Amino acid sequence: MNRWTIGEVKITRVVEMETASKGTFVLPDATLENIQREPWLQPHFAEAGGRVRMSIHALILDSGNRRIVVDTCLGNDKPRMNPPWNMLQTSFLKDLAQAGFPRDSITDVLCTHLHVDHVGWNTMLVDGRWVPTFTKAKYLIGRKEWAHWSVMEDKFTKDPIDDSVRPVVDAGLAQFVEDTHRITDEVWLEPTPGHTPGHFSVRISSRGQDAVITGDLMHHPVQCAHPEWNCGFDSIPEQARATRRAFCERYADRPVLVFGTHFATPSAGYITKNGDAWHFRV
Repeated sequence: MNRWTIGEVKITRVVEMETASKGTFVLPDATLENIQREPWLQPHFAEAGGRVRMSIHALILDSGNRRIVVDTCLGNDKPRMNPPWNMLQTSFLKDLAQAGFPRDSITDVLCTHLHVDHVGWNTMLVDGRWVPTFTKAKYLIGRKEWAHWSVMEDKFTKDPIDDSVRPVVDAGLAQFVEDTHRITDEVWLEPTPGHTPGHFSVRISSRGQDAVITGDLMHHPVQCAHPEWNCGFDSIPEQARATRRAFCERYADRPVLVFGTHFATPSAGYITKNGDAWHFRV
């Protein structure tokens, strides 16, 4: 667990899992050799041999009287095609409560997009049924995202929609939002499409301090140095590349704390200009 403060907004990170592995599962260009050419990634985001460090975690924002969970990781008990994610049994909900956020205290659940590792704890298995985990929360779901993914029929996409999103919609807890939606005076959405059609990031600004949560517009800090490296799961590759580059240009060398949704511990830092590209500094 890690904590930060941006003005009056408190930010808490609760980890579901952290891994060190070959990066090519997510980033085809992140070979061992290519990662070793970027020594600035060590020690936080890569090992000396070129394996990358990544994380699946949620960020909880305390803003006014709102407690907002940004992305809900993978979840327990869920059958998944990727073996390391299949039928997990993690302590995520216990860890969330120990961090001061029992599930009935959450007012908003925000999914930057509707991929499997961002919606999992939207629901939990109770008596053989998938039911909303955060029963007192509004689930903020991108209108474009839902329109796109809710009609997909391939198993990789359909399973997490059916067990982790549709039950929330059926329970009447979903609020479909535009990609510029403002949640509080301090927290709002910023459209960053490409990884998915309706993907958005999350902007935070309070008392002259600023931060942004990337979502999956980038998966690893190496994409600051190589914004042309696409994720293998990017829906619109050319748009994803353009979005990454625009994001780095917008936030480089500014006092804006950047939270990488899959960046390993410490997960937060600053984008700095480096020649024709950028680095990520913690």
